[in-house]
Amino acid sequence: YLLIRFNNLLLGTEFLQMLLLISGLTMFMAGISANFEFDLKKIIALSTLSQLGLMMSILSMGFYDLAFFHLLTHAMFKALLFMCAGMIIHMMSDNQDIRLMGGLSKYIPLTSLCLNISNLALCGIPFLAGFYSKDLILEMVSMSNLNLVVFYLYYFSTGLTMFYTIRLLMYLMVNEFNLMSIYNLYDEDYIMLKSMIILLFMSVVSGSVLSWLIFSYPYMIYLPFTLKMLVIYVSILGGLMGWIMSKMNLYSLNKFLFTYELSSYLGTMWFMPALFTYGISYKFLKLGQDL
Repeated sequence: YLLIRFNNLLLGTEFLQMLLLISGLTMFMAGISANFEFDLKKIIALSTLSQLGLMMSILSMGFYDLAFFHLLTHAMFKALLFMCAGMIIHMMSDNQDIRLMGGLSKYIPLTSLCLNISNLALCGIPFLAGFYSKDLILEMVSMSNLNLVVFYLYYFSTGLTMFYTIRLLMYLMVNEFNLMSIYNLYDEDYIMLKSMIILLFMSVVSGSVLSWLIFSYPYMIYLPFTLKMLVIYVSILGGLMGWIMSKMNLYSLNKFLFTYELSSYLGTMWFMPALFTYGISYKFLKLGQDL
């Protein structure tokens, strides 16, 4: 928000070009890491990181109103998503592993409904909240004369968003009830559902309402048909890949052992926690312990 407020200072500087590259790579890295993750909260947190990379990169291209618009719509469905995830983790008796869940839509239908709709709004399914901001952002990227690296980072990250969403949906809803965790599936928490229904309504409606409210004139977007449909193409392709990957049998899954080092690199956020968090603070903490 501070960068949105101060964006007139930063326009045309070298800092913004560096920020564009870094935030595009952040978006890409978070999308890839969410696909290797088995922790429900971590998947949602990495998807938040991916959307933050999207906001920062569109901000560093100078479209501050689009960044703010995406911030507002993303607040709606991501708050709903975190409420549903916290609800599910609480019902699983504090277990977060999505491999140990399954068939939740049979037991907690309304929470699952809110989770699925907010997840689809995150993907940018047309006419939900995320579609208006995300589609506008990606079309403005297609209109601007940037290089192919930024273009591919944007569109590949959009496909990855659909990928981990479909994967989460398959693990939580479509898998059968596998009894690996001690389930505590009481009836739904109707106190929490009151606010969840309001957020559900907002995450369906708020995209169109805000796009009428905060833009005084519409953005003129003139693209060829293939480029106009490219957002939907990569979403469908990412969803298809997520569905195929979730349907994998054990024989295909064992093939992942061949790329174990690569998967370890991609799944731990490109070794960033080990290098720049623990790697830097370990020496000082060890020194303090010794002292």
